Amino acid sequence: MDNTIILPGVSNARELGGYPAGDRSVRKGALIRSGALSRASAEAVEVLSGRYHLQTVVDFRMRAKRASAPDAEIPGAENISLPVVEMEDYAAMAGSPDMLKRYKENAADKRAVFEMAYEYGMLGPGIYLTFLFGERGKGAYREFFRILLASDPDKGAVLWHCDDGKDRAGLAAALLLTALGADRAVIMEDYLFTNKANAPVLEAIRREYAALGMPREKLDAMLFASGGVFDYYLIGAFDALDKRCGGAEGYLRGELGLSDGDLALLREKYTV
Repeated sequence: MDNTIILPGVSNARELGGYPAGDRSVRKGALIRSGALSRASAEAVEVLSGRYHLQTVVDFRMRAKRASAPDAEIPGAENISLPVVEMEDYAAMAGSPDMLKRYKENAADKRAVFEMAYEYGMLGPGIYLTFLFGERGKGAYREFFRILLASDPDKGAVLWHCDDGKDRAGLAAALLLTALGADRAVIMEDYLFTNKANAPVLEAIRREYAALGMPREKLDAMLFASGGVFDYYLIGAFDALDKRCGGAEGYLRGELGLSDGDLALLREKYTV
């Protein structure tokens, strides 16, 4: 399905409406995922407020990014900050207290930041485990579901985003689709749609760096850092959920604290 929402200035925007969810389907016009809203045009703001009657924006970005590039204000919508990860979490993941210093010294040089992130293993599938199992990430996703449970889709939509709308926001979408009863094929389809949304940029990068002889693993990391996703990243996340929690629904229950009643209410609200 192509659930793209045209929001000038906002990348990778789409809704989940219409996806199969067991013997039901996801309610249309209620659940939106996207990249950051910091460059949203007046037209995009009007679409979100006028067509979707947006109630809530959930911002999964780091606080420093939110401060330097705040979201455009959507009339009638509450904007809630729920950072999934902060730089100190990446430093802990890398096992290097020097990483934060190196990052600050090179923050203005995108290629230097990429090389550092690649060196520390921050651009591989393991990053999703930091998002899912770090205390900050679990807290953010736990609150995300509380917002959805409290929201009334009859009154308007909920939107969630990170920077590119693909990883922190993508995992939120995967967990939500799981809660609503979607199977993994549907979840993977939604996840990989990011590559279609960002196809021109990704193809240009692929051609440029493949021609330079960049190794496949590093090229994948470059594409990932530039807005791409890979099925094996999400497969690895689901494998970890299977091993540690007995599945994604086990994660929802055990790590995020959702009850049978919560899951039933989510399906009642957001599927038809």
